[in-house]
Amino acid sequence: MARGIDYGGMMHRAMQGLIADVLQVVAEEGLPGEHHFFITFDTRDEGVEMADWLRERYPEEMTIVIQHWFDNLKVTHEGFTITLNFGNSPEPLYIPFDSVRTFVDPSVEFGLRFETQEGEGDDDTSPEAEAEGGDGNGDDNDDGPAGGTGGGAEVVSLDKWRK
Repeated sequence: MARGIDYGGMMHRAMQGLIADVLQVVAEEGLPGEHHFFITFDTRDEGVEMADWLRERYPEEMTIVIQHWFDNLKVTHEGFTITLNFGNSPEPLYIPFDSVRTFVDPSVEFGLRFETQEGEGDDDTSPEAEAEGGDGNGDDNDDGPAGGTGGGAEVVSLDKWRK
């Protein structure tokens, strides 16, 4: 019996591939123009590698900013490694693409949000991914995201990071 086409899973993998492609370009050529990224990931996911003190500070979710200073960006099909500066302390991170929850480039009003939802009556998870674009008025001028420690899903508004 045919199960049908898993559009959600296919879209999820395609958008992870898009993030990998973008990061690979940045690894090879640097960030062009005003581009910069906010990447939120689940710190509890298997494969996430980070310093113990960062995991204690962000036990569930963390948002990193790739903008002014970063080093050692290396991209594979499974994830990426990057060194970022946390309070004048360079720390390496390994982030599997399966742990990424949001990817936002506010300079061009582009964002992706990944969700995992439990299927009813079975043990399988069905990944879903959603692209987001901005259309707001730019009134909300927060300084940017911080690593979250709360649970649950969060809708990413690109207006939050608009200049």
